[in-house]
Amino acid sequence: MKFNRILLSSTLVVVALVVQVSVLARLQLPGAVPDLVLLTVLGLALVYGPVSGSLIGFGAGLLSDLAPPADHAAGRYALVLCVIGYLAGLARPDNGRLKSATGPMAVVVAAAVGSTLLYAGVGALVGDTAARHVGLGYLLLTAAIYDLLLAPFTVPLIMALARRAENDPLADTSGGTDVASGWLSSGTGLQIGNQRGGLRVKAARTRAARAGRIKGVKRL
Repeated sequence: MKFNRILLSSTLVVVALVVQVSVLARLQLPGAVPDLVLLTVLGLALVYGPVSGSLIGFGAGLLSDLAPPADHAAGRYALVLCVIGYLAGLARPDNGRLKSATGPMAVVVAAAVGSTLLYAGVGALVGDTAARHVGLGYLLLTAAIYDLLLAPFTVPLIMALARRAENDPLADTSGGTDVASGWLSSGTGLQIGNQRGGLRVKAARTRAARAGRIKGVKRL
């Protein structure tokens, strides 16, 4: 990974973890807790792709495992976010531009449900049955709702920051169009300008040639 990716990802993950532990976890909402760390991993993975997404997910999950008041085995959430980051990175469009919000929202819902199921599944393997007492279906529903409500305020901002850190031309937009389109239109404008200039030169030469012929006729 590039240095700017590591720096930005580390900063965003730490900020998200602090906000989640100090604010979101204390809201005492019914069911699951809004997962800001998960949304941060999703936003970065949608820009950087599957490999970087998996690495960022693993690091973010490991920090979540070690941050108090974590009460589960270290590495459990790291595995979950590593898988989620890789799968979310596969949803990254080839041209880097998301055409609508439907795709990212679907990724958020799938990630919220998938991470909860995977976390509960890994917990069942190590003897953690807390999800059974709370109700797995209730956890899935509340996790999807909370993350879906929080996503519009976080994922687009994270993606924009990631693109700017990458010096991605798609990060600079004018009037809702890509800079690539702006470059294309600028190049087309230059071509048209050059063609117009060439036509003007040709027309001037033609007029000069005609004038020379007329003057020659007059002198004769």
